[in-house]
Formats: sequence, structure tokens, C-alpha cells
Amino acid sequence: IWKTQTPIDFSDFIASEKWRRESWRRKFTGDSKMANASPNAGHYAISHWISEGKISHIITQNVDGLHLQSGVPEQQIIELHGNANYASCLDCGKRYELSTIRAAFLIDERLPSCDDCAGIVKTATISFGQAMPVEAMQRAEQATLDCDTFIAIGSSLTVYPAAGFPVLAKQNQAKLIIINNQETDLDPIADLVLHRPIGITLSAAAGIKTD
Repeated sequence: IWKTQTPIDFSDFIASEKWRRESWRRKFTGDSKMANASPNAGHYAISHWISEGKISHIITQNVDGLHLQSGVPEQQIIELHGNANYASCLDCGKRYELSTIRAAFLIDERLPSCDDCAGIVKTATISFGQAMPVEAMQRAEQATLDCDTFIAIGSSLTVYPAAGFPVLAKQNQAKLIIINNQETDLDPIADLVLHRPIGITLSAAAGIKTD
């Protein structure tokens, strides 16, 4: 998407109504294009392991909420880059559903503001230039330190700070498994590397039949 659109920096979003409107335009245009997204075989395999108690937490950079849709309990999902399925006030944190914001915005491009504190309301994702969420980062670090096996799935492992968690796991004597179609920079330190399709690989490992 960034080949056709310049990303909106968080500081511009805060400072300018123009860029806030543009951000919401992009959001609702993107929503219409991704409305049919649904969990795939990989999501369901992970959900199966969660239900069996074999996985304690999912640390994800995705903002689509598909792990929750696949049946993973919310408290076991750590979303480092937030969630694109709702909005929140940047000052008090109050949650807002997108359907209400969309209905008002599509009438006259009215910008949402918090009805509790009048703060700026933004999709609950982390934008360019925005600080990473402290609580999510702390939870991810603790989950990494507590694990005996860390599985990195479908990631190039080049985006930090998220890419640092597999390294931290290895430093803490955990086993590291990497499943990705292409090679990653962390392949040399992994205990097992599988360059295979994720859905098929995870489904087979979980003993789940796929069509």
C-alpha cells in the first residue's frame, strides 16, 4: 500500500485535522477491501494448540483481529501493533466501535472525538512515529521469558522491536522454531527451520485435516 500512498505520521495525525480526515478516509476505504478477510488454516491450528494448553500466548504484529476470530481467548493474544477493528481515545483510552464513527464520517467527514474527555479518537493501531504500547511490550517480554519454546511464524524477522523477542527467547535458553516461506536473518540461531507453507505445515503438525 505504501507504494501508492505515503504513510501518515502520528505527529501529523495529531497536529492536523486534514491528515486525520485523510487517515479515516483510508481506513474506511481499506475496510471495504478487506471485509471478507477470515482466519485461515494456520490461525485455526494455533487456536487448536491454545485450546489444548500447548501454547500460552500469541505475540502478533498483525492488526486484523483474525486470531480472536479463530477462537483464541483475548487475554492470550498480545497485539504489538494494536487492532484495526475498533478505535480508542488517545487521552483516556475509551473504546469506540467503528460502525458509529463510519456512519457519521460518511455523512460529512465529521472527525470523531471522545465524549468523555474531548480527546482525539484514532483507530487502535500503532501508526508511523507512534510509540509502541508499553503494556503489550511488557506482556510480550514476560511471555517470551516464560516460554521453553518460541515459534516464529510467517515473519521476515526484520521489524524491531518484535524481531528481538525470538533472540531474547534463545538467550533465555528456550528452543527457537522458525516457519516461513523465505529465509530469515535469524535462521542460523534457530533449533529448527521450516521453509514451507504455513497453513499446510501447522495443520499437519496439529493433526487437523484441511480441504
